[in-house]
Amino acid sequence: MNWLIFSLMTALCFGLYGIFLHSGQISMKDPSLGRYKAFLFVGVAYFVIAVLVPLILLKAQGATLNFPAKGMALSFIAGLLGAVGAFCILLAFGAKGTPAAVMSIVFAGAPVVNAIVSMSLHPPKGGVSAIPWQFVLGILLAALGGCLVTMYKPAPAAAAKANTPPAKIAKAE
Repeated sequence: MNWLIFSLMTALCFGLYGIFLHSGQISMKDPSLGRYKAFLFVGVAYFVIAVLVPLILLKAQGATLNFPAKGMALSFIAGLLGAVGAFCILLAFGAKGTPAAVMSIVFAGAPVVNAIVSMSLHPPKGGVSAIPWQFVLGILLAALGGCLVTMYKPAPAAAAKANTPPAKIAKAE
């Protein structure tokens, strides 16, 4: 069951990813370039987690640093896809997308893409006719769910005014 725990931890991390990325972009206090500054720190975090930690674990376990070319190429492409995807999320935020809408589309769309590509690479035993109707329904519901969450997300509350004059605060008390 470790796979389930790790999967749920991933869902938690990815669920929080867009919120923190959007908040980081805004906190850079640079409307035109804040998204790129935020993405720079995503890269720093990836370096720490995706480069230093595996090197330490490999070294600690006495692994050789021999890497087959095909494994390196496919893993590098996976990294590129992840980085381009993260960058596209920032571009969506920069185009006035909100974390609730953008991440709903991303996380409803990703399983659909994954299922279609996985089945094309590893067709089910018995062909297309062997695909259970529940699986097809699940794909349709995931797509519909992403669409509905995006279209009907609640509007955020009005932001509190940060620069309320002290005289108004005193009168309110």
